[in-house]
Amino acid sequence: MTESEILRRIDHTLLKAVATWEDIEKLCEEAITYKTASVCVPPSYVKRIHNKYGDKINICTVIGFPLGYSTTKAKLTEVEQALADGANEFDMVINLTDVKNGDYDKVTEEIRTLKKAVGTKVLKVIIETCSLTEQEKIAMCKAVTEAEADFIKTSTGFGIGGATLNDIRLFKQNIGKNVRIKAAGGIRSIEDLEAFIGEGCDRIGTSSAVQLFRSQEAWDEK
Repeated sequence: MTESEILRRIDHTLLKAVATWEDIEKLCEEAITYKTASVCVPPSYVKRIHNKYGDKINICTVIGFPLGYSTTKAKLTEVEQALADGANEFDMVINLTDVKNGDYDKVTEEIRTLKKAVGTKVLKVIIETCSLTEQEKIAMCKAVTEAEADFIKTSTGFGIGGATLNDIRLFKQNIGKNVRIKAAGGIRSIEDLEAFIGEGCDRIGTSSAVQLFRSQEAWDEK
């Protein structure tokens, strides 16, 4: 797998609460140079990025992040603001309390509501696999499929664990044919990137992919 084939599947990510505008500019410049799929950034930076870079960059942001237990109305307001600010992709966190209470229909309806709001733009649904049982993961595969979201995503990267290959395999067995897969959390080597893409991930959320390839290029030049 070539460097460009991997990078075009990367959501180049910076979601730290203390990320400065200088940090975000660096992220965006790297994304443009290395032709990543998007930058994934805090909602508060979406408009500023859009104003500076316009169509040069695909902006992804997060909704209900990172805990997911804000109300549907609050998440919908976040989506509407991010749309107005220039975001094209939205990574929403499900309400894990609803999952633990067995209110799977409520989760499905929330996803459906946000997908209706984003329309033809991309909605990715973060289910935080490290907090779920296998049965709950399968139920969330069904919820994401029924709500017609574009992606199921493993993790926020802020939980107690990140993506695993076993979870990707479980997703493939239980999602609908129109749902794609995004892995995030703990993916920190080129071998990891290749493994997750090889298992069927269309997107990888990571802050380290560009640096990994820069390091590899520097090593190759020695």
